Amino acid sequence: MENIIGRSIGETSLTQISFISKDMPKMGEYVTMEYNNQIILGMIESLVRGSVSLNADIYDPDTIYRIRSIEGDDYYIKGTIKILGDIDNLKIPRTPAPPATEIKIASKEILNKVFKNENGLKLGNLISNDNVSVKLDINKMVSRHLAILAMTGAGKSNTVSVLIDGLLEKNGCPFIFDMHSEYVNADFPNGKVNIIKPVINPLHMDFPEIQSLANIRSNSYIQERYFRKAFYLAKKEIRSGTASSQNFIQIIKDFLNYWYGDGTESEKVTYNNEIIFNTISSKDKNSIMDVLNKLDDLEDKYGKLFNTNINSILSQIELGQANVIDLGQVDDLISEVLVEHILRVSLKSRKDYIHGKKDELSYPIFFVLEEAHILAPNGRDPKSKYWIRRIAREGRKFGLGLCLVSQSPKTIDPDALSQANNMIILRLVEPKDQRHVQTASESLSDDLVTQLPSLNIGEALVLGLMTKVPTLVKVDEFKGRSVGGDIDILNAWSSEVQNEQVELEKQMEESKSLDGLY
Repeated sequence: MENIIGRSIGETSLTQISFISKDMPKMGEYVTMEYNNQIILGMIESLVRGSVSLNADIYDPDTIYRIRSIEGDDYYIKGTIKILGDIDNLKIPRTPAPPATEIKIASKEILNKVFKNENGLKLGNLISNDNVSVKLDINKMVSRHLAILAMTGAGKSNTVSVLIDGLLEKNGCPFIFDMHSEYVNADFPNGKVNIIKPVINPLHMDFPEIQSLANIRSNSYIQERYFRKAFYLAKKEIRSGTASSQNFIQIIKDFLNYWYGDGTESEKVTYNNEIIFNTISSKDKNSIMDVLNKLDDLEDKYGKLFNTNINSILSQIELGQANVIDLGQVDDLISEVLVEHILRVSLKSRKDYIHGKKDELSYPIFFVLEEAHILAPNGRDPKSKYWIRRIAREGRKFGLGLCLVSQSPKTIDPDALSQANNMIILRLVEPKDQRHVQTASESLSDDLVTQLPSLNIGEALVLGLMTKVPTLVKVDEFKGRSVGGDIDILNAWSSEVQNEQVELEKQMEESKSLDGLY
């Protein structure tokens, strides 16, 4: 009898019951009820404590004190429980619980049975029972995608690091788009970091990828026409070995300069006896000059992005290592192009492999997109968002998973977010963020939303197919070298002052030495 905390009251439904208790349970704690010859598991979603005598209509503090002294500890605890299903199969019962059904705290044995996952990835332990570990189903996490959402400083980077290290323990293949160079120097106990430079071989690029970098809009038809032709001719020149230079942008400019200088309204422009353009008018020449000017800008800003002598980015990925592409030193446009390029070629390669081309990408990849609100923004349409949506819709068929990480959920594209069938939500205070996440997740009830602001650092609400039931978890502390932490401002100031003092003393010593020479 000692683990009975209360009994059901009022009307009950198949999915929720209300209860009254004299003992104070914990928010998010698991309870059991026995009816219909089954043991049913539930989760406490809301709690209030009150007194029948001390109602909200009493306005005199002295009266409240006198009633309290007479009443003593005669108060009640009222709450609601979300029905999760029977402990064997987690199937919702077909009939509601009878009135006055006993509510018991779920035993450790029952919880271990529910959360048992021999090959799972350990995320942490239950907040309500730190003796019970929470392991995630890796297959469902990767194939059905994941979102990690929280306000700044709530523990996103630690959570991502725990997941990456857990995947490395299983010989997994995480690929991190590292927007702030947080993971470049990380130390994962279960695997190495494979740093991939943000450089593309332009021979593997599609025209739209370089078109956005050159700032040539799709409605600039004449500019696009000449640039597109020069782009594909440049690729053809390099692949055939006839190009005099490996500078891809310069080869494109050489074609454009030839057309600008030698093309006339009556001349057929050819390449290797192939007619490229029948005529090049004065108006066309002006457009060619505009393209040349934009290519000068492209070369100044993004020339280091291209290298025709490197292998494809896919060939640089290592299975069993944390593959990190360092985007900390590039601007948002390059980041968007790299994400677009990598997701596009990965999807194509996995499709080709599954359809019999064995020299293509032969293993699944789990893409981690930091700052997902930049790469898949709500209200703007970069090409990276299109490919994030594509992978979100099609990736599970081909072994490509997504993990969207953001401290600003309300600014993430809702279509992309809704495709994440798993969520790890740490502390989230902003109401607009909460509503946006709730809209994207059918598993996030109003009662669970109210818990998000009360989560402590490192605590998370875990939802989705990768866990059998909604779970409040204390995420493990990452054991490797920490990433993503705040800068120690006071220490940075003090260190700078000390460095300046040391430098000043050094200069004074050098000055004295020079004075002694004369």
